[in-house]
Amino acid sequence: MIVKEIIVVEGKSDTEAIRRALEADTIETNGSRVSRRTIEAIRHAHERRGVIVFTDPDFPGERIRKIISQKVPGCKHAFITRSQGKGAANESLGIEHASPAAIREALSKVYTQFEEPDEQIAMQMLRDYGLLGGTESRRLREQLGDSLKIGYTNGKQLYKRLRMFQITPEELEQAMAAIKQGGSASE
Repeated sequence: MIVKEIIVVEGKSDTEAIRRALEADTIETNGSRVSRRTIEAIRHAHERRGVIVFTDPDFPGERIRKIISQKVPGCKHAFITRSQGKGAANESLGIEHASPAAIREALSKVYTQFEEPDEQIAMQMLRDYGLLGGTESRRLREQLGDSLKIGYTNGKQLYKRLRMFQITPEELEQAMAAIKQGGSASE
């Protein structure tokens, strides 16, 4: 598998994991303080070949994703689940711990960020599915993020991410039905 776009990752270990899984070029942010020079490199890559942002499923990874999305609109995004990114003895979390198969799967199912979604999911719909404010909300959001391949989010982030990646009410409904049946929408 060869990826045409340049993949933005956090560091050298992530680049090595990507290269074990497939043939691709990367840009490393070298931490969550994304420099102006790195943003310019990402912007140039986006214009020339396209960019896939592929950061760790944790707070710093989400922070990097948000910075890049704001500075370079229209990037594609790939996600691994938290369980796919767990290191040995669960002491760390990141792309570098994901299997080559998990990396290939994530990069085969990318989302493009859009500013204005065509169809909107209402907050009430999220409440109705138990994704906000309930005792099981966190678990359900984690399963939904895994199912839709959009990563884990808190309630506010979920609403924004569903809109940003233009997840339709029908896609949400299908994913939640699969979760309630004990599977995932991608199976």
